[in-house]
Amino acid sequence: MPTYSSSMLPQVIYVFSTDYPLHKGCLKIGMTKLTEDCKQLPAPNDPLLIAAARERIDQYTKTAAIKYELLYTECSAFIHKGVLQSFDDKQVHSVLLRSGIRRPDFSNEGLGKEWFETDLATVKNAISAAKEGRSSLFPEEKVQNEPAPIVFRPEQREAIDRAVKHFTKHKGKGQRKMLWNCKMRFGKTLSALQVVREMGARRTLIVTHRPVVNAGWYEDFEKIFYDLRAAEPVADGSKGAGTAKKGELQGKYNYGSAQKGERLDQLLLQADEGAHIVCFASMQDLRGSEDVGGKHEKNDNIFATDWDLLIVDEAHEGTQTELGQAVIDQLRHADTKVLQLSGTPFNLFDQYDEDEIFTWDYIMEQRAKMSWDEYHVGDSNPYASLPAMHIYTYDLGRLMNRFADEDKVFNFREFFRTDEQGAFVHDDYVGDFLDLLCRNDEDSLYPYAKADFRRIFRHTLWVLPGVKAARALSKKLQAHPVFGAFTVVNVAGEGDADEESRDALEKVNKAIGKAPSATYTITLSCGRLTTGVSIRPWTGVFLLAGSSSTSAAGYMQTIFRVQTPFEYQGRVKENCYAFDFAPDRALRMLAEASKVSYKAGKQTAEDRHTLADFLHFCPVIALEGSKMKAFNVDNLLTQLKRVQIERVVNAGFEDGALYNDELLRLEDADVADFNGLRAKIGTTKALKPVDKVKVSDNGLDGNNAKPPAAPDKKPPKESDPEAEAQKALENERKKQRKNAIAILRGISIRMPLLIYGADLHDEAVELTIDNFVHLIDDTSWTEFMPAGVTKADFARFKRYYDPEVFSAAGRRIRQLARSADKFTIEERISRLTALFSTFRNPDKETVLTPWRVVNLHLSDSLGGYCFMDERFEHPLETPRHIVRSGVTDRVFSPQSTVLEINSKSGLYPLYAAYSIYRARLDEEWCKHNAIAPDRAKALWEQTLKENIFVVCKTPMAVAITKRTLCGFNTAQVNAQYYPDLIQCLTHSSQDVVNNLRDAKGFWGLNDKKEMKIDAIIGNPPYQVLDGGGASEDAAA
Repeated sequence: MPTYSSSMLPQVIYVFSTDYPLHKGCLKIGMTKLTEDCKQLPAPNDPLLIAAARERIDQYTKTAAIKYELLYTECSAFIHKGVLQSFDDKQVHSVLLRSGIRRPDFSNEGLGKEWFETDLATVKNAISAAKEGRSSLFPEEKVQNEPAPIVFRPEQREAIDRAVKHFTKHKGKGQRKMLWNCKMRFGKTLSALQVVREMGARRTLIVTHRPVVNAGWYEDFEKIFYDLRAAEPVADGSKGAGTAKKGELQGKYNYGSAQKGERLDQLLLQADEGAHIVCFASMQDLRGSEDVGGKHEKNDNIFATDWDLLIVDEAHEGTQTELGQAVIDQLRHADTKVLQLSGTPFNLFDQYDEDEIFTWDYIMEQRAKMSWDEYHVGDSNPYASLPAMHIYTYDLGRLMNRFADEDKVFNFREFFRTDEQGAFVHDDYVGDFLDLLCRNDEDSLYPYAKADFRRIFRHTLWVLPGVKAARALSKKLQAHPVFGAFTVVNVAGEGDADEESRDALEKVNKAIGKAPSATYTITLSCGRLTTGVSIRPWTGVFLLAGSSSTSAAGYMQTIFRVQTPFEYQGRVKENCYAFDFAPDRALRMLAEASKVSYKAGKQTAEDRHTLADFLHFCPVIALEGSKMKAFNVDNLLTQLKRVQIERVVNAGFEDGALYNDELLRLEDADVADFNGLRAKIGTTKALKPVDKVKVSDNGLDGNNAKPPAAPDKKPPKESDPEAEAQKALENERKKQRKNAIAILRGISIRMPLLIYGADLHDEAVELTIDNFVHLIDDTSWTEFMPAGVTKADFARFKRYYDPEVFSAAGRRIRQLARSADKFTIEERISRLTALFSTFRNPDKETVLTPWRVVNLHLSDSLGGYCFMDERFEHPLETPRHIVRSGVTDRVFSPQSTVLEINSKSGLYPLYAAYSIYRARLDEEWCKHNAIAPDRAKALWEQTLKENIFVVCKTPMAVAITKRTLCGFNTAQVNAQYYPDLIQCLTHSSQDVVNNLRDAKGFWGLNDKKEMKIDAIIGNPPYQVLDGGGASEDAAA
């Protein structure tokens, strides 16, 4: 069963030799981890150490049938002067190298870095020197620490080679661009600077939205150009600082920025003398320049320079705004090449072709980590220090469903809402949540439930929805019996009120201290430290903010904060964890990050393979009660389908997933049909103007066009005219599909309300795209659909809808409506009106009045029970009673009669029915001092039968109104279809009045002859009858 594994495990240094001829006279010094934690430090050559070393060596010698002799093992942790310290194999290697001990040259690929031409005694001396902090074996024999070229990992080498080839292929012939989609800790900085070196770029500009990374770029510049650095500048800052004699700068490299290296003005002068320059500038500073519409006269020299290469670091941040794009455009000159770097460039993919993107993601990293020994026998694994990520989902929405929003995602902002005094509004629920995290039941799997778990998660990051929430939670955590033992570091906003404002990173590092294994911390943030920085001891992140609209980029940046490598006292971080309390949101983010299709039933074999890899290297575990359940590919795909259906429903059918790929294969006749439909639908105001659908003008017609193929993993040959023509066709057809969807939207957004009200007679019958039209009478179709769009028109266009998505989304709408019937009257109303909030408004007579406006309208004119707060911004859990003197008690009494004319949704009579129902409830309470649920339901049905009367101008409106008032129950609802209602009101209003008075003939009420109506409610056209306004005691 999945559970938590220790994040920090001890390590073992081992030394062995082999009988392989190439390794004769050499020893290998390597390192591995113990498979279990140990309470005491084992002595050298302890059986536990030997077993761990042999297990590791066997992994890469058995396959090659190499015999070896294990010569020595030692724990990397040791006690020095009473303090627990540690060393690693790289320190031992460094001592040997600095002492003149040579590495054998096994290949030209930088392999064999752990092998040395030495003996065991020398290696033991080197281990002792490393433990004592010495840099070599004997000071008088110390070898000068000469800089050496960086040895790039295979994927870094590939990225460099591809970029250099891409940029130099058409050197000096226009702009070219490339995107490195590489996860955090890929080494983008070093690799990008190596591109600069290998290209021989004379003028390079680095732009980033994070100026704090300047120091890192400068340090890596020193590593890459160690042998090509220009002369050091004069240190006194005088006028001649940074100058050099003519010719001395030719072919040399120098770095400049506002804080590091040369001043930019001096650096640009050096470029004129033949130096290659690398400049660093922040996006924030550049955006303020007059050259791009800012207010400050600055950076003219930067914008005027003809840059050979523009490197945009963290390119997903601050570059897609109008101002950010203006900066990039102004910096790009005729031949400027652009290299964009990002770990989460989800907002940039559409701007690049496949051959312009290099990708190195988490799956690739973990696969390389696992397979390293298979292809690099015996060599140090450069990925060994990168922890494996585990994602755990907790469905708080199920545990506390009152905080699930309309997207069925847990509403963190409401949950953590604070009052004017800074305390939690839902303080008891927040307390219950904290108790849940550390509930110590038998077999409890909550992350703070046991002492062992708390040691694993001794340093974590908690992401919250706002500054006030963080401050309130900080106070609550400090007073908690379990979390009170943790140091709470609040870096949200200005932190806690009684703390001075300090640098967020400094605050966290100070709290963790120099001995992370002796402290416990919880860092609270609402954005700080979630991107661009690393707190190495963090082992877990708790996602307590965000919604269904959370960006995948921000999400992935945040969870991978905890994947930073960390070694301490001989232990290495092997595992890290992300806890997401909104499961559907987690699945959406992972799907987007994995580039898996949202579309239900449309996942390809490649999608399945991608998800299988992701789940292998990043297990996703769902916690249900005290059980953990690991997702497999089928589980995840099933969940993704559900998530997609929720998305279609919540978007009111304004979602591209509702349509199939037939829209990518439109022929001439189809295009003509769409343009004819556009001519009809385009007359409605709700539909934004859309382009006409055009036939592709690239020489390919619908008969020989191929559907879009899965992207080839290898970039296509640029000179292949057929491939270029195919790509142009695909792009044209994607645009064509987008325009077609914009036209179909005019029909699609009307579907949810009709599905909601449809009378299937037999609920076991599946609602499909084929039988949908037969469930709607002709009069209702004309009323609810766009003017001029007939059932015959729909029959021609229904083939463009995905039948599986349509049926599943329709089923979900009716399921939500049916499930609401199971709750109290108040809860049912809340759930129904939440569903109505997803329905889109077509702009014609069928316009739907929002529930907020219904409450505003009726509470203002008649009073009654209002379900919105005083500002009509947020719904209330408990409706508030509003009294309009002389009106409310008379209109909303058990003896009154309320009429709505031209009901479309049933929301107006729903408000009136509840207000009268509450009057009945109060009478009942006075009599019995208690009301059973069944009795409350009976009072509701009595109210519908005796007090509420509705007239509709279509049969479908009658069905919708009944669904709203009584759901799927069989209660009597006085809702009648009145043919040609508007025309009759206009030309023969008295006849309408007479009909409405006829209790027996029109309403079918046998116990009374004439109706007396106390109030007429609703939207126009009731004014035709009454003269306007919601009238008390109307003329009828």
